[in-house]
Amino acid sequence: MLALAACDDDPGMAQTQYLGGVYGQGVVASSAPEDTVSYWDGDGVSGSPSIKIKLSEQRAYFFKSGELVGISQLSTGREGLGTPTGSFKVSQKDPDHVSNLYGDYVDEADNVVVPNIGLNKDPKPPGTRFKGAPMPYFMRIVGGVGMHAGYLPGYPASHGCIRMPEFMAENFFNAVSTGTPVTITN
Repeated sequence: MLALAACDDDPGMAQTQYLGGVYGQGVVASSAPEDTVSYWDGDGVSGSPSIKIKLSEQRAYFFKSGELVGISQLSTGREGLGTPTGSFKVSQKDPDHVSNLYGDYVDEADNVVVPNIGLNKDPKPPGTRFKGAPMPYFMRIVGGVGMHAGYLPGYPASHGCIRMPEFMAENFFNAVSTGTPVTITN
């Protein structure tokens, strides 16, 4: 099973902030903007889905048979860890995906000991285990990069993935199937 996931949290942000983000019930970082962009109006529309992502706008546009039915605010790959551009297709869907590369070191009681680690670069403290960062409503598009619910600070901040508000990730997830075209442009 291919389990690459290369895109989770900002360095220095606790996992609870990652999960809260713009979309959650938890405390949001004071720098996180209010989402005035995202909407979904695709439930009563039929037709073939497609997604266009514009990195310069930090937005995703969802179409059914060419009709725009939703727009989502995003946070994509930060400098040095950019989101790839090109034409892709959704290759995997996992509603409860967890990163196997980024997350936290936790103790046996599941308390975070070291937050926001990269498994391949951060040494594991004795008595801890790796706990991958959650990536709800994950839709893989290329390699370890996918779209999923996540923290939205108002600028590109991921390890390459395309984060969106949870309600939008859920709507996109429910409306796509494997093979849905995804076009990513600057």
